[in-house]
Amino acid sequence: MHLTARRKAFRVLHERGCFVIPNPWDVGSARYLQHLGFPALATTSAGFAFSQGRPDSDDDDASARDRNLAYIASITAAVDLPVSADFMSGYGREPEDVAESVTRCLATGVAGLSIEDSTGDPASPLYELSIAAERVRAARQAIDRSGQDVLLTARAECYHVGHPDPFRESIRRLQAYVAAGADVLFAPGPQTPAEIEALVAAVAPRPFNLLVVRDIGLRVNEIAALGVRRISVGGALALAAWTGFMGAAQTLKSEGSFAGLANLVPYPEINGLFAADRVQAR
Repeated sequence: MHLTARRKAFRVLHERGCFVIPNPWDVGSARYLQHLGFPALATTSAGFAFSQGRPDSDDDDASARDRNLAYIASITAAVDLPVSADFMSGYGREPEDVAESVTRCLATGVAGLSIEDSTGDPASPLYELSIAAERVRAARQAIDRSGQDVLLTARAECYHVGHPDPFRESIRRLQAYVAAGADVLFAPGPQTPAEIEALVAAVAPRPFNLLVVRDIGLRVNEIAALGVRRISVGGALALAAWTGFMGAAQTLKSEGSFAGLANLVPYPEINGLFAADRVQAR
């Protein structure tokens, strides 16, 4: 799918109904998720960091940004689907730095990207609201200047950083980000139907992204009925892979048992999937 078509398809996905946008951590997982028929993908900072033997952190140095940009570019090149980038806090504290980083992210071929309002500083974990809104506005302006049809997601990290009133503060921040030009709103953390529905209503008619990283007792159709337009899983699929790997490795080391290797997906199934991908690419 041509990049312009991917971006148009991504925008259309947000205009009606609800869709799941899973998060691959590498090229192989991205191609498998495409094989399953998901309509779009999103990168995961945590899943990628763990695959590189690094913690999930918002390092602002150029090497951290370059690593993430290379990862994002590898995913957009590996699939024929729209890809949205988990772009952390924009790799810059000042709005102009965020704008410069966003411009570089657009060059990877993304159909969307998200900007967080977390600072990485435990003493002051969230940007002051006026500054946070300016950072979102700077990202919006960078996209507009590029002339590219890329959706901007603004994230309020109130639940993640332990804010004393994460629900109300999330609403306050998300509404400010709507005014700053965000296309999609995201407040990772709420899990009860009442809170989810209220957050959806607070930003309507803009689409709301719900993060689900564990079984919260709701199925996709039930979440859709709350008005959510997009569901992501963050690093959860990567954690599922790590859970299987760690369990099998620990059983082998501690018990000398190969029980953890029972019920594996057959080698020919995975190998055949990627062999077919190579044939189709020719």
